[in-house]
Amino acid sequence: MSRLRKLQKTKIFLFVLSVFAVPAMDAVAANEVNIYSYRQEFLIRPFLDQFTKDTGIAVNVVYAKKGILQRLKQEGANTPADVVLTAGFSRLKALKDAGLLQPVDSAALKANVPAKYRDPAGEWVGLTLRSRIIAYSKARVADGAIQRYEDLVDPKWKGKICVRTGSHYYNRALVASMVAAHGEAKTEAWVKGLVANFARKPQGNDRAQAKAVFEGVCDIAVMNTYYFGKMKFNKKNPEQRDWAASLQILFPNQGDRGAHVNVSGAGVVKHAKNRDNAVRLLEFLSDGFAQKMYAAQNYEYPVKPGVGWSDEVKSWGDYKADGLALVELFRLGPAAQRIIDRAGWQ
Repeated sequence: MSRLRKLQKTKIFLFVLSVFAVPAMDAVAANEVNIYSYRQEFLIRPFLDQFTKDTGIAVNVVYAKKGILQRLKQEGANTPADVVLTAGFSRLKALKDAGLLQPVDSAALKANVPAKYRDPAGEWVGLTLRSRIIAYSKARVADGAIQRYEDLVDPKWKGKICVRTGSHYYNRALVASMVAAHGEAKTEAWVKGLVANFARKPQGNDRAQAKAVFEGVCDIAVMNTYYFGKMKFNKKNPEQRDWAASLQILFPNQGDRGAHVNVSGAGVVKHAKNRDNAVRLLEFLSDGFAQKMYAAQNYEYPVKPGVGWSDEVKSWGDYKADGLALVELFRLGPAAQRIIDRAGWQ
Protein backbone atom coordinates (compact mmCIF):
# COMPACT_ATOMS: atom_id res chain seq x y z
CA MET A 1 0.00 0.00 0.00
CA SER A 2 2.85 2.42 0.68
CA ARG A 3 3.96 2.36 -2.97
CA LEU A 4 0.39 2.99 -4.16
CA ARG A 5 0.03 5.97 -1.83
CA LYS A 6 3.30 7.36 -3.10
CA LEU A 7 2.20 7.05 -6.75
CA GLN A 8 -1.13 8.68 -5.94
CA LYS A 9 0.60 11.54 -4.20
CA THR A 10 2.93 12.28 -7.09
CA LYS A 11 0.16 11.77 -9.68
CA ILE A 12 2.29 9.41 -11.75
CA PHE A 13 0.38 6.16 -12.14
CA LEU A 14 1.84 2.96 -13.48
CA PHE A 15 -0.49 0.40 -15.02
CA VAL A 16 0.11 -2.84 -16.89
CA LEU A 17 -1.29 -2.64 -20.40
CA SER A 18 -2.05 -5.51 -22.77
CA VAL A 19 -3.98 -5.72 -26.01
CA PHE A 20 -7.06 -7.26 -24.43
CA ALA A 21 -7.16 -6.09 -20.83
CA VAL A 22 -6.39 -2.45 -20.06
CA PRO A 23 -7.06 -0.51 -16.88
CA ALA A 24 -8.85 2.81 -17.08
CA MET A 25 -7.41 6.23 -16.27
CA ASP A 26 -9.00 8.61 -13.82
CA ALA A 27 -11.59 11.08 -15.09
CA VAL A 28 -10.16 14.01 -17.00
CA ALA A 29 -9.19 16.92 -14.77
CA ALA A 30 -8.54 20.52 -15.70
CA ASN A 31 -4.87 20.58 -14.75
CA GLU A 32 -3.46 17.29 -15.92
CA VAL A 33 -2.25 15.48 -19.01
CA ASN A 34 -2.71 11.78 -19.75
CA ILE A 35 -0.06 9.78 -21.62
CA TYR A 36 -0.08 6.41 -23.31
CA SER A 37 3.59 5.49 -23.46
CA TYR A 38 5.56 2.84 -25.32
CA ARG A 39 8.63 4.22 -23.55
CA GLN A 40 9.61 2.63 -20.25
CA GLU A 41 8.91 4.25 -16.89
CA PHE A 42 12.54 4.69 -15.85
CA LEU A 43 13.26 6.63 -19.06
CA ILE A 44 10.54 9.22 -18.75
CA ARG A 45 9.56 9.55 -15.08
CA PRO A 46 12.40 11.96 -14.12
CA PHE A 47 11.48 14.63 -16.63
CA LEU A 48 7.74 14.13 -16.20
CA ASP A 49 8.29 14.90 -12.51
CA GLN A 50 10.19 18.01 -13.58
CA PHE A 51 7.38 19.01 -15.95
CA THR A 52 4.89 18.81 -13.09
CA LYS A 53 7.23 20.81 -10.85
CA ASP A 54 7.68 23.51 -13.51
CA THR A 55 4.06 23.78 -14.63
CA GLY A 56 1.83 22.40 -11.88
CA ILE A 57 0.30 20.06 -14.46
CA ALA A 58 -0.16 16.54 -13.12
CA VAL A 59 0.90 13.66 -15.38
CA ASN A 60 -0.89 10.31 -15.54
CA VAL A 61 0.78 7.53 -17.54
CA VAL A 62 -0.16 4.14 -18.96
CA TYR A 63 2.99 2.22 -19.92
CA ALA A 64 2.78 -0.42 -22.64
CA LYS A 65 4.86 -2.64 -24.87
CA LYS A 66 2.03 -3.02 -27.38
CA GLY A 67 -1.66 -2.44 -27.91
CA ILE A 68 -1.92 1.36 -27.74
CA LEU A 69 -3.11 1.81 -31.32
CA GLN A 70 -5.82 -0.81 -30.82
CA ARG A 71 -6.89 0.75 -27.55
CA LEU A 72 -7.19 4.22 -29.05
CA LYS A 73 -9.30 2.82 -31.87
CA GLN A 74 -11.60 1.10 -29.39
CA GLU A 75 -11.92 4.14 -27.14
CA GLY A 76 -12.54 6.60 -29.95
CA ALA A 77 -13.79 9.98 -28.73
CA ASN A 78 -14.04 8.60 -25.18
CA THR A 79 -10.30 8.08 -24.78
CA PRO A 80 -8.70 9.78 -21.78
CA ALA A 81 -5.34 9.87 -23.60
CA ASP A 82 -3.89 13.22 -24.61
CA VAL A 83 -0.39 12.19 -25.77
CA VAL A 84 1.25 9.05 -27.16
CA LEU A 85 5.00 8.56 -26.63
CA THR A 86 6.65 6.04 -28.94
CA ALA A 87 9.94 4.15 -28.75
CA GLY A 88 10.07 3.66 -32.51
CA PHE A 89 9.15 5.95 -35.36
CA SER A 90 7.11 3.37 -37.29
CA ARG A 91 4.40 3.65 -34.63
CA LEU A 92 4.14 7.37 -35.33
CA LYS A 93 3.23 6.57 -38.92
CA ALA A 94 0.79 3.86 -37.85
CA LEU A 95 -0.97 6.25 -35.49
CA LYS A 96 -1.14 8.97 -38.13
CA ASP A 97 -2.36 6.57 -40.82
CA ALA A 98 -5.12 5.38 -38.46
CA GLY A 99 -6.31 8.96 -37.97
CA LEU A 100 -5.55 8.87 -34.24
CA LEU A 101 -3.42 12.03 -34.03
CA GLN A 102 -4.17 15.69 -34.56
CA PRO A 103 -2.10 18.52 -36.05
CA VAL A 104 -0.21 20.83 -33.73
CA ASP A 105 1.07 24.23 -34.84
CA SER A 106 3.65 25.19 -32.24
CA ALA A 107 6.40 27.76 -32.72
CA ALA A 108 8.39 26.10 -29.92
CA LEU A 109 8.27 22.68 -31.56
CA LYS A 110 9.31 24.16 -34.89
CA ALA A 111 12.22 25.92 -33.20
CA ASN A 112 13.31 22.87 -31.20
CA VAL A 113 12.89 20.06 -33.74
CA PRO A 114 14.36 20.24 -37.26
CA ALA A 115 11.75 19.94 -40.01
CA LYS A 116 13.16 16.61 -41.23
CA TYR A 117 12.23 15.07 -37.86
CA ARG A 118 8.65 16.44 -37.83
CA ASP A 119 5.47 15.53 -39.66
CA PRO A 120 4.80 18.27 -42.24
CA ALA A 121 1.16 18.31 -41.08
CA GLY A 122 2.23 18.63 -37.44
CA GLU A 123 0.74 15.32 -36.30
CA TRP A 124 3.93 13.88 -34.80
CA VAL A 125 7.35 15.06 -33.72
CA GLY A 126 10.66 13.28 -33.15
CA LEU A 127 12.17 13.57 -29.68
CA THR A 128 15.38 11.52 -29.71
CA LEU A 129 17.73 10.28 -32.43
CA ARG A 130 19.51 6.96 -32.87
CA SER A 131 21.74 5.87 -35.73
CA ARG A 132 21.74 2.52 -37.55
CA ILE A 133 25.40 1.62 -37.26
CA ILE A 134 27.76 -1.18 -38.20
CA ALA A 135 29.42 -3.03 -35.32
CA TYR A 136 32.31 -5.38 -35.96
CA SER A 137 34.64 -7.69 -34.07
CA LYS A 138 37.71 -5.92 -32.73
CA ALA A 139 39.63 -9.17 -33.02
CA ARG A 140 38.64 -10.25 -36.53
CA VAL A 141 37.91 -7.14 -38.60
CA ALA A 142 40.52 -4.47 -39.26
CA ASP A 143 39.67 -0.83 -38.64
CA GLY A 144 38.88 0.86 -41.93
CA ALA A 145 37.90 -2.37 -43.68
CA ILE A 146 34.30 -1.12 -43.78
CA GLN A 147 33.37 2.50 -44.37
CA ARG A 148 29.89 2.47 -45.92
CA TYR A 149 26.70 0.42 -45.83
CA GLU A 150 27.49 -0.37 -49.45
CA ASP A 151 30.69 -2.19 -48.34
CA LEU A 152 28.67 -4.92 -46.63
CA VAL A 153 28.06 -6.65 -49.97
CA ASP A 154 31.75 -7.25 -50.64
CA PRO A 155 32.17 -11.02 -51.23
CA LYS A 156 34.97 -11.08 -48.64
CA TRP A 157 32.24 -10.78 -45.97
CA LYS A 158 30.43 -13.92 -47.15
CA GLY A 159 29.22 -15.81 -44.06
CA LYS A 160 30.34 -12.95 -41.82
CA ILE A 161 27.25 -10.77 -41.28
CA CYS A 162 24.46 -11.08 -38.69
CA VAL A 163 21.35 -8.92 -38.68
CA ARG A 164 17.73 -9.14 -37.52
CA THR A 165 14.85 -9.70 -39.93
CA GLY A 166 14.56 -7.33 -42.86
CA SER A 167 10.89 -6.67 -42.16
CA HIS A 168 11.68 -5.03 -38.84
CA TYR A 169 11.09 -1.30 -39.23
CA TYR A 170 14.71 -0.46 -38.32
CA ASN A 171 15.96 -2.41 -41.33
CA ARG A 172 13.08 -1.47 -43.60
CA ALA A 173 13.90 2.20 -42.96
CA LEU A 174 17.57 1.56 -43.70
CA VAL A 175 16.62 -0.02 -47.03
CA ALA A 176 14.29 2.91 -47.71
CA SER A 177 17.23 5.27 -47.19
CA MET A 178 19.21 3.23 -49.70
CA VAL A 179 16.36 3.55 -52.20
CA ALA A 180 16.45 7.31 -51.71
CA ALA A 181 20.20 7.33 -52.34
CA HIS A 182 20.49 4.79 -55.18
CA GLY A 183 17.06 3.97 -56.60
CA GLU A 184 15.20 0.67 -56.41
CA ALA A 185 17.26 -1.40 -58.86
CA LYS A 186 20.63 -0.70 -57.25
CA THR A 187 19.17 -1.09 -53.78
CA GLU A 188 17.74 -4.49 -54.67
CA ALA A 189 21.16 -5.59 -55.88
CA TRP A 190 22.62 -4.35 -52.60
CA VAL A 191 20.07 -6.23 -50.48
CA LYS A 192 20.67 -9.43 -52.44
CA GLY A 193 24.40 -9.02 -51.90
CA LEU A 194 23.84 -8.45 -48.19
CA VAL A 195 21.67 -11.56 -47.90
CA ALA A 196 24.37 -13.57 -49.71
CA ASN A 197 26.81 -12.58 -46.94
CA PHE A 198 24.63 -13.62 -43.99
CA ALA A 199 26.24 -15.97 -41.50
CA ARG A 200 22.84 -17.33 -40.47
CA LYS A 201 19.13 -16.82 -40.97
CA PRO A 202 18.11 -13.46 -39.46
CA GLN A 203 16.88 -13.90 -35.92
CA GLY A 204 16.58 -12.08 -32.60
CA ASN A 205 16.93 -8.39 -31.84
CA ASP A 206 19.93 -6.10 -32.20
CA ARG A 207 21.52 -7.41 -29.01
CA ALA A 208 21.32 -10.95 -30.38
CA GLN A 209 23.52 -9.86 -33.28
CA ALA A 210 26.12 -8.46 -30.88
CA LYS A 211 26.07 -11.73 -28.96
CA ALA A 212 26.63 -13.62 -32.21
CA VAL A 213 29.71 -11.52 -32.99
CA PHE A 214 31.04 -12.13 -29.48
CA GLU A 215 30.54 -15.90 -29.89
CA GLY A 216 32.20 -15.97 -33.32
CA VAL A 217 29.06 -16.82 -35.27
CA CYS A 218 29.75 -13.77 -37.42
CA ASP A 219 32.15 -10.82 -37.53
CA ILE A 220 29.82 -7.94 -38.41
CA ALA A 221 26.43 -6.80 -37.15
CA VAL A 222 24.01 -3.98 -37.89
CA MET A 223 22.33 -2.32 -34.89
CA ASN A 224 21.01 0.90 -33.41
CA THR A 225 23.47 2.96 -31.39
CA TYR A 226 21.60 2.84 -28.09
CA TYR A 227 21.88 -0.95 -27.88
CA PHE A 228 25.63 -0.59 -27.60
CA GLY A 229 25.27 1.68 -24.56
CA LYS A 230 22.62 -0.53 -22.99
CA MET A 231 24.85 -3.59 -23.28
CA LYS A 232 27.99 -1.81 -22.13
CA PHE A 233 26.42 -0.82 -18.81
CA ASN A 234 23.98 -3.68 -18.28
CA LYS A 235 23.85 -4.63 -14.59
CA LYS A 236 20.94 -7.04 -14.82
CA ASN A 237 22.63 -9.14 -17.53
CA PRO A 238 26.35 -8.50 -17.06
CA GLU A 239 27.32 -10.92 -19.83
CA GLN A 240 26.15 -8.25 -22.26
CA ARG A 241 29.06 -6.06 -21.15
CA ASP A 242 31.38 -8.64 -22.70
CA TRP A 243 29.38 -8.52 -25.93
CA ALA A 244 29.81 -4.75 -26.12
CA ALA A 245 33.50 -4.93 -25.19
CA SER A 246 34.15 -7.23 -28.16
CA LEU A 247 32.75 -4.68 -30.62
CA GLN A 248 34.01 -1.63 -32.46
CA ILE A 249 31.19 0.58 -33.69
CA LEU A 250 31.21 2.49 -36.95
CA PHE A 251 29.05 5.33 -38.28
CA PRO A 252 28.87 4.53 -42.00
CA ASN A 253 28.98 6.86 -45.01
CA GLN A 254 30.72 9.71 -43.26
CA GLY A 255 32.37 10.68 -46.54
CA ASP A 256 29.08 11.11 -48.39
CA ARG A 257 25.42 11.19 -47.29
CA GLY A 258 25.95 10.26 -43.62
CA ALA A 259 24.73 7.51 -41.32
CA HIS A 260 21.07 6.53 -41.37
CA VAL A 261 19.07 7.75 -38.35
CA ASN A 262 15.61 7.16 -36.94
CA VAL A 263 13.73 8.61 -33.95
CA SER A 264 11.53 8.05 -30.96
CA GLY A 265 8.71 10.55 -30.86
CA ALA A 266 5.26 11.67 -29.78
CA GLY A 267 1.94 13.04 -30.98
CA VAL A 268 -1.20 14.62 -29.56
CA VAL A 269 -4.18 12.26 -29.64
CA LYS A 270 -7.04 13.28 -31.93
CA HIS A 271 -9.61 13.34 -29.12
CA ALA A 272 -7.33 14.81 -26.44
CA LYS A 273 -9.37 16.45 -23.66
CA ASN A 274 -6.34 18.33 -22.34
CA ARG A 275 -4.97 19.53 -25.66
CA ASP A 276 -3.22 22.67 -24.40
CA ASN A 277 -1.47 20.70 -21.67
CA ALA A 278 -0.51 18.04 -24.23
CA VAL A 279 1.10 20.61 -26.51
CA ARG A 280 2.87 22.16 -23.54
CA LEU A 281 4.26 18.73 -22.63
CA LEU A 282 5.61 18.14 -26.15
CA GLU A 283 7.24 21.55 -26.09
CA PHE A 284 8.87 20.67 -22.77
CA LEU A 285 10.08 17.29 -24.06
CA SER A 286 11.65 18.93 -27.10
CA ASP A 287 13.52 21.55 -25.06
CA GLY A 288 16.85 21.65 -23.24
CA PHE A 289 16.34 19.95 -19.85
CA ALA A 290 14.22 17.07 -21.09
CA GLN A 291 16.24 16.64 -24.28
CA LYS A 292 19.49 16.20 -22.39
CA MET A 293 18.02 13.82 -19.83
CA TYR A 294 15.80 11.97 -22.32
CA ALA A 295 18.73 11.16 -24.57
CA ALA A 296 21.19 10.33 -21.77
CA GLN A 297 18.85 7.86 -20.09
CA ASN A 298 18.78 5.61 -23.16
CA TYR A 299 22.13 6.44 -24.87
CA GLU A 300 20.35 8.36 -27.63
CA TYR A 301 20.99 11.73 -29.26
CA PRO A 302 18.97 14.88 -28.55
CA VAL A 303 16.83 15.92 -31.50
CA LYS A 304 17.19 19.60 -30.60
CA PRO A 305 20.35 21.09 -32.14
CA GLY A 306 22.84 22.45 -29.67
CA VAL A 307 21.88 20.25 -26.72
CA GLY A 308 24.96 18.50 -25.35
CA TRP A 309 25.40 14.75 -25.68
CA SER A 310 25.97 12.47 -22.71
CA ASP A 311 29.58 11.62 -21.90
CA GLU A 312 29.12 8.03 -23.08
CA VAL A 313 27.64 9.05 -26.41
CA LYS A 314 30.42 11.61 -26.85
CA SER A 315 32.96 8.81 -26.39
CA TRP A 316 31.65 7.15 -29.56
CA GLY A 317 32.84 10.12 -31.58
CA ASP A 318 31.12 12.73 -33.70
CA TYR A 319 29.15 11.66 -36.72
CA LYS A 320 27.33 13.01 -39.73
CA ALA A 321 23.68 11.99 -40.02
CA ASP A 322 21.85 11.35 -43.27
CA GLY A 323 19.77 14.45 -43.98
CA LEU A 324 16.84 12.49 -45.43
CA ALA A 325 13.47 13.53 -43.97
CA LEU A 326 11.60 10.84 -42.06
CA VAL A 327 8.54 11.31 -44.25
CA GLU A 328 10.67 10.10 -47.16
CA LEU A 329 11.46 6.92 -45.23
CA PHE A 330 7.73 6.45 -44.71
CA ARG A 331 7.00 7.11 -48.39
CA LEU A 332 9.65 4.68 -49.58
CA GLY A 333 8.85 2.04 -46.96
CA PRO A 334 6.53 -0.07 -49.17
CA ALA A 335 9.10 -0.18 -51.98
CA ALA A 336 11.76 -1.13 -49.43
CA GLN A 337 9.60 -3.97 -48.11
CA ARG A 338 9.02 -5.35 -51.59
CA ILE A 339 12.77 -5.37 -52.18
CA ILE A 340 13.35 -7.11 -48.84
CA ASP A 341 10.77 -9.77 -49.71
CA ARG A 342 12.14 -10.42 -53.20
CA ALA A 343 15.69 -10.67 -51.89
CA GLY A 344 14.74 -13.23 -49.26
CA TRP A 345 15.79 -11.18 -46.23
CA GLN A 346 13.49 -13.13 -43.92
